[in-house]
Amino acid sequence: MEGYWEKYIKQFVYYLKIERSLSQNSIIAYQHDIKRLTQHFNEYYPGLQLQGVQLVHLRSFVHDLASLEVSAYTQARVISGIKAFFKFLMYEDIIFEDPSVLLETPKLGRKLPDTLSYQEISQILEGIKLGEGEGHRNRAMLEVLYSSGLRVSELIELKLSNVYTDIGFLRVIGKGNKERLVPVGRDALKYLQIYMKEIRRHQKIAAGHEEYVFLNRRGKKLTRVMVFLMIKKIVAEVGIQKKVSPHTFRHSFATHLIEGGADLRAVQEMLGHESITTTEIYTHLDREYLRQVLTEFHPRK
Repeated sequence: MEGYWEKYIKQFVYYLKIERSLSQNSIIAYQHDIKRLTQHFNEYYPGLQLQGVQLVHLRSFVHDLASLEVSAYTQARVISGIKAFFKFLMYEDIIFEDPSVLLETPKLGRKLPDTLSYQEISQILEGIKLGEGEGHRNRAMLEVLYSSGLRVSELIELKLSNVYTDIGFLRVIGKGNKERLVPVGRDALKYLQIYMKEIRRHQKIAAGHEEYVFLNRRGKKLTRVMVFLMIKKIVAEVGIQKKVSPHTFRHSFATHLIEGGADLRAVQEMLGHESITTTEIYTHLDREYLRQVLTEFHPRK
């Protein structure tokens, strides 16, 4: 029966790529989850075909996931993939009833992301030794991460033609190939221009990498892992004990804007969140900040 399911999975992958314009990572995750589901069908319901899939079969698979101690977050992601698969099958008139409609998603607690204070951000940025190695590049990268709230994938994919230094904006290609314009702060722009004019222009650049802004010492585009390791090294050198990743700069960017009174819709636009509810997590951080201010400064705390 594996060949039977494979045909529909391939059609689903094509749909995600062409019509939904999802990233390669998202497509791979969806494909993996649906293959996992069909393997469950083959093992426990041999001979089951699409038109015969019912809610009880899907619940059996989810129960199987839970018994393997798969986290609630992973279960929710897998269920989201299953629902997308059956919606696609309905869309293509391959099935006429969606068995996943009543499939429950586990309740998730909203985990507040770790953030850095402005002082900690400054400590990290000032701790970068500009005269050593890739110091100028690293300072420009972290300034841009914090100033514009980019995802690490957006940072490493940033191209020269998308840097508008004259108006202080970056054109960013985000999730699902969606474009947005984000402002870049004066300090970040200053260090970015120093890097591009004084360092990058003197590098020998590998063929095919000429358009990327941030390059490694071999003149090639950086990888996500390189950025993670660079940040980990700098954070350790300045003595900050928190677990800091590229995403921590993005979280800090959003949190500091909200704390400063920025409009939630504006922050949503800059972060490239499709839904305002994703951005609203930062209002929870803001409430914690307000509680802290009250505790520290109110005369009758």
